[in-house]
Amino acid sequence: MPQAAPVPGDAASRARDARRAGVTAFVGTTIEWFDFYIYGSASALVLGKIFFTGASPAVGTLAAFATFWVGFLARPLGGLIFGHFGDRYGRKKALVTTLTMMGAATFCVGLLPGYDQIGAAAPVLLILLRMIQGVAMGGEWGGAVLIATEYAPPKRKLLYGAFAQQGSPVGNLLATIAFLGIAQLPDAAFESWGWRVPFLFSAVLVAVGLFIRLRLAETPEMQAALARDKPVKLPIKTVLTHYPLLVVLGVLAGTAGVAITYVKTTFALSWATSDLSFDRSTFLTVIALALVVQVVVQPFGAVLASKWPVRKAVLWMLLPEFVVLPLMFVLVGTGNFWLAVLGMGLATFPHAMYYAALAGILARVFPVEVRYTGMSLSYQLCTTLFAGTAPIVSQYLLTAFGSIWPVVALGLAYTAITLAGVLPLLARTGDREPAPATNSRTAQPA
Repeated sequence: MPQAAPVPGDAASRARDARRAGVTAFVGTTIEWFDFYIYGSASALVLGKIFFTGASPAVGTLAAFATFWVGFLARPLGGLIFGHFGDRYGRKKALVTTLTMMGAATFCVGLLPGYDQIGAAAPVLLILLRMIQGVAMGGEWGGAVLIATEYAPPKRKLLYGAFAQQGSPVGNLLATIAFLGIAQLPDAAFESWGWRVPFLFSAVLVAVGLFIRLRLAETPEMQAALARDKPVKLPIKTVLTHYPLLVVLGVLAGTAGVAITYVKTTFALSWATSDLSFDRSTFLTVIALALVVQVVVQPFGAVLASKWPVRKAVLWMLLPEFVVLPLMFVLVGTGNFWLAVLGMGLATFPHAMYYAALAGILARVFPVEVRYTGMSLSYQLCTTLFAGTAPIVSQYLLTAFGSIWPVVALGLAYTAITLAGVLPLLARTGDREPAPATNSRTAQPA
């Protein structure tokens, strides 16, 4: 049974529980993102050779990126499934299930035989496991953000939402470091067993994450909602009936925060190691250093959005992308290690800082009774449409045009789409904190 919510007047207890919830959200999302990102690194480096034997290198990479996208196709389904249960029965139960699913699927990828061993069953099973990863990740993000923000003190929800967001770059960094370590192996060892090690090691991280997550109580806001009224019978119906415009704007608002990172990491890793002079160890180091930059600078986006009017903060965070993203590709294209590090580092600032604020922006759009479903649907549809397709569309553009500039244009389009969504969204929600929860069955559209 969930523990009782903190006594309203006990400020010290509330602050302690809020910090604990933030740490729990951060650790859980770090582990989930590690599992999700190691697949991206593997798809850029080795999965095409193992599971699509016989295809040309370019076609094999495209096929591997297609299986990468499958995880994103499944994420809205995960958001709907776990959003439904999270809104009806609580955030904690949903998050324990998502972490278990992700860990099991990731571990099984590490054990999966290749095409040479079991033929066409290998890519089929790979796609199935990637779908399970996607469903788990689709349910994880919204719940983790709500664990942090629904425990947060008033007027600090944007800041606490960044705890869950910080799991993405840290998980990505750990995944990159893991592949950087095994990339030192000879090619034969790397392709036969080395690439499997990060997938198998994830079981240890999942066990740690479950231990931490099981110790946290249900969020006070959700406890209050469950005590006050019966849960909404069908949260997705309420969301689509009352808040369809907010869902659409939420989809557009997330684009730069989720898509550009896959252009900079998953696609760029393939491009740099296939078309440029970088070997896999060198460019994995470049990505790792850029991720260190992201880990450091990303929280400042939430701080900025908490101190300034959110609209002003968003503009200051996103507009520089129109300069630094083209510069990044120019510097990486030189083939020089330190210029590539400089370019990747500079291009990290805009979308990373915006990503930190994105969770808090989406978390306050919907009332508590349908919040898990509403924000998960918005975010996960965005990842399916834009993030999951980013590597494969980028690779297609590079192959079709023989130039990196169409890929640059794609990245800039992601930024423009984001501005087209987040500015109207902020005009409707303003800079206020979420209003007290209402009965969603009678709520009116925002």
